[in-house]
Amino acid sequence: MSENIDIPKALSGTGSWLDDRFHGARGLRVFMRKVFPDHWSFMLGEIALWSFVILLLTGTFLAFFFVPSTAPVVYHGSYVKLNGIEMSQAYQSTLNISFDIRGGLLLREIHHWAADLFMAAIIIHMLRIFFTGAYRKPREVNWLIGIALFTLGLLEGLFGYSLPDDQLSGAGLRIFEGALQGIPIVGTYLAFFLFGGPFPGNSIIPRMYIIHVLLIPGLILALITAHLFIMVHQKHTQMPGKDVTEKNVIGQPFFPYFMAKGGAWFFFIFAALALLATFAEINPIWLYGPYTPVAISSASQPDFYMGILEGALRMMPAWEWNFLGHTISFSVLIPFALPLTIILGGAAFWPFFEQWATGDRSWHNVNDRPRNAPIRTATGMAVVVFYGVLWAEGANDVIADYTQIPLYTVTWISRVLIFVGPAVAFYVTRRICLGLQRQDKELVEHGLETGIIRQLPSGEFIEVERPLDEEELAKLGVKTVPALLPATEAVDENGVPAPQTRGVMGRARVIANRAFAETIVVETNGHGDGHGPAEEHAAVGAGQAELPGDGGDGEEPPGS
Repeated sequence: MSENIDIPKALSGTGSWLDDRFHGARGLRVFMRKVFPDHWSFMLGEIALWSFVILLLTGTFLAFFFVPSTAPVVYHGSYVKLNGIEMSQAYQSTLNISFDIRGGLLLREIHHWAADLFMAAIIIHMLRIFFTGAYRKPREVNWLIGIALFTLGLLEGLFGYSLPDDQLSGAGLRIFEGALQGIPIVGTYLAFFLFGGPFPGNSIIPRMYIIHVLLIPGLILALITAHLFIMVHQKHTQMPGKDVTEKNVIGQPFFPYFMAKGGAWFFFIFAALALLATFAEINPIWLYGPYTPVAISSASQPDFYMGILEGALRMMPAWEWNFLGHTISFSVLIPFALPLTIILGGAAFWPFFEQWATGDRSWHNVNDRPRNAPIRTATGMAVVVFYGVLWAEGANDVIADYTQIPLYTVTWISRVLIFVGPAVAFYVTRRICLGLQRQDKELVEHGLETGIIRQLPSGEFIEVERPLDEEELAKLGVKTVPALLPATEAVDENGVPAPQTRGVMGRARVIANRAFAETIVVETNGHGDGHGPAEEHAAVGAGQAELPGDGGDGEEPPGS
């Protein structure tokens, strides 16, 4: 690809003016020519990025009119059904934004839809990274940043939809206060400090407002900036394909291709959110009424990303202990801490666990096909089912109402599914991955079916198959199989077991190593795999034993 880029005259003149004073043209020129791989799934992260930008823009507008105060007022606004009702200034200002500020309701709903899209994009983006193994060396830090962004997004969403002080958000805050109080010893102090006294207190709305508009957005903006800088420095991963290797990047330059594509993507996302805000109403707080602690409504659910905590609370049976004069409410503490610890803690731990189990410390710039990593893909699907069961249980009253199944029956079904569902998902997904690998093996050995039937002179009918082309072979050829550790019973000529297999941790590592090494042999004669035949095409089965290997030399990263 040619490095000569036609720069518009206006842009060139502005660049020359800035370069004369700040000498940044050389670095900017390198960045403009930087090549990024082009694949549809890589745009999932940009959905989250542009959603966050839209959140900042719409949130700035809303901040001009929102009053973060719980001081009581009597409403006399445009929404006559609440005329004369006492409410907080926060709720009154939200009603004014919705009915009295020109364009206020549209921007408020765009803001809410953008928040949901931001969290959905992060979840799907992280699933793409997990299933393709894009979190491996050297990108572990960026993976941890993504987990931190998701965690901050949960808190930001919780505080954001709690600000209007309507009946629905107040019920959510009551649950949040109960979860804080469920923390042993320090929980009551944390709740008292945050709420400024007994629930509902007078300080929670202004404090949440500062956290929502200043603290968490600043942290998210800093982490997104770090995430992008690290991605540009380390180079983007790329999907398997012809001529794709660990030491090159095949794609399009940032200018003008990705600059135009990213700009258009922003306007597409903004248009989609505007259409949703126009035709799909979300969070109509005027129907819920102002918050009062003595009332609660049925079918009260938070936004989808908080549904797992709601479901965990509804699923957990009553259980508490009295210990040293303190009451430990496991029925609140476990749902509050365990699901997120399993999902977020497990996600943060996984890259290092996989590296420990496989011994693979090499650089990975080419993504895996999910089918070629059965254990990883099966584990991811098990977590997805675990998340889905908790999320569905968060609406158990709605499910019971629509299906005419008793509420407690729905709860007991979820209690069984939370254990059975992930196990079944793991087993089925692993078998599907191995089956797809066998299908790849058949394609390599026999070619692709063309649908053309021919009759041989002997009278036999056969289907014509064509061999795979280089692009198809290259995709099938990328399979990194970790080197097997010695079996736990293996000993050398002196009867001494290998050091890696000694002790409980050694035996556990051998078991994990065998699981990660399970694969189906696919021989593609080294077409465009990017790893080399010795590493890529080793036929390793779960029950075989080979000499130990480190899975990579850990040398410096390959260049672009």
